[in-house]
Amino acid sequence: MSSTAAGSSEPEGVTARGLVRALSLRDAIALVLTVIGTGVFLKTAPMAQLVGSPANVLLAWLAAGLLSLAGALTYAELGAMMPEAGGEYVFLREAYGNLPAFLFGWTSVMLIASGGLAAVSTALASFFASFVSLNAVWMTRDFHVLGQDVHWRLGIQQLVAVAVILLFCAINSRRVTVGGRVQWIATVAKLAGIAIIVLGGFFLSKLGSMQHLRDPATSGIPRVGAGAFGAAMLAALWAYQGWSNVPMMAGEIEKPERNVPRALIYGMLLVIVVYLITNLAYFYALPFGEIITANSTAYRDALPVAAKAAQAFSRYGAQIVSIAFIISAIGALNGITMMNARVPFAMASDHLFFKPLAKLSATSRVPVNAVWFQGIWACVLALSGTFDQITTSVIFAVWLFTALVGSSLFVLRRKLPAAPRRYRAIGYPVVPALFVIVAVWLVGNSFVATPVESAAGLFLIAIGLPFYLVFQSGASRIAEATPEPGLPS
Repeated sequence: MSSTAAGSSEPEGVTARGLVRALSLRDAIALVLTVIGTGVFLKTAPMAQLVGSPANVLLAWLAAGLLSLAGALTYAELGAMMPEAGGEYVFLREAYGNLPAFLFGWTSVMLIASGGLAAVSTALASFFASFVSLNAVWMTRDFHVLGQDVHWRLGIQQLVAVAVILLFCAINSRRVTVGGRVQWIATVAKLAGIAIIVLGGFFLSKLGSMQHLRDPATSGIPRVGAGAFGAAMLAALWAYQGWSNVPMMAGEIEKPERNVPRALIYGMLLVIVVYLITNLAYFYALPFGEIITANSTAYRDALPVAAKAAQAFSRYGAQIVSIAFIISAIGALNGITMMNARVPFAMASDHLFFKPLAKLSATSRVPVNAVWFQGIWACVLALSGTFDQITTSVIFAVWLFTALVGSSLFVLRRKLPAAPRRYRAIGYPVVPALFVIVAVWLVGNSFVATPVESAAGLFLIAIGLPFYLVFQSGASRIAEATPEPGLPS
């Protein structure tokens, strides 16, 4: 059991593991706003193609946002009760034991977080290429990974992606306040960029009309059913993904029992508002037919939706959107690097991962080894060209572990009834139960929709089992060799 869960005290501003509580509520909210990334540019077109009208698209965005808010309310109680580095890893460890916690950490560190860093850095490099020539390619090859064809290439864009990852590792190796400051600046710049697109769409668009919001597509869209609306919700949920990472930083947030819940709730409400207003601007600035015909199968292909809206009021619309995308990607890279590195640190501190990753820098009090371990592995994935296949194959695992973490709230209410709870989940038990039920449905839907990729994802998670056995054996030996408190050694 964690000392925090048991309610023991810790020195002012310093956790039991030596981390420094230096991030304010403002910094924590900025970490939640890491969620606002590529999705606001990517997902409107495919959602429009699925549900066939602006009203249905906006309803799908709202439904996905409310589901994410229900998850944030659930995680808020857990984060306030156990404000330690590691977030979901800690919650699963306390509720279900070491094995589920380790498998979550393994999947996060080796696949999801590192694959996310690789994907975002590669996308960032591709958009840099729209301003600076980065087209040189030195080597290409086609091969097969996880049942999918991969076109691999090595060129300047790949090296830029690696350089960007290493840059953010260096930034987040300094004091945690440095990474927090970078996150806040990137967040303000990102919101300013989106505000330019929104205000321009509403007030300067040559095509702007409220009638666009009432005109559904006239052809090519089948009658909207629960399946199509659910698929649109899934697309929107991709854009909301990332709020659950904030409790990973709870060990470095000031007054976490108060500020973690506030950051999750205030931050998610702001994300919902930003997404709805941005999509309203798209639909006001452009006829629905212009949106529904846009492509959105990849980062660059998705830009025409936002770019068309921006071009309706400026001939530099594409450049405005590209800059906004780059700023969003910078914020995402910094946030992913900072938050997710606390998971291998927490695992190593429990002797369930490589021991050096538990070490803090003597000067910055940051888990520098964990930051660089995660970053270097992300560089390998970025150069391998397989990160898209990997992240696609384990996307269902995100919701599998999310459902487990949500259910852990019920377990810990029974298991730790005396644990301090400065915040209790609003709407308990209904809101957390609905969140868990929908998360389980999403897991099942992933298996039905993408059975090959889901099976491959299970295999990738299962690769962690032999590592767990090795680390757990070592942890047991350490526990046996460590005398009980108060006993002679």
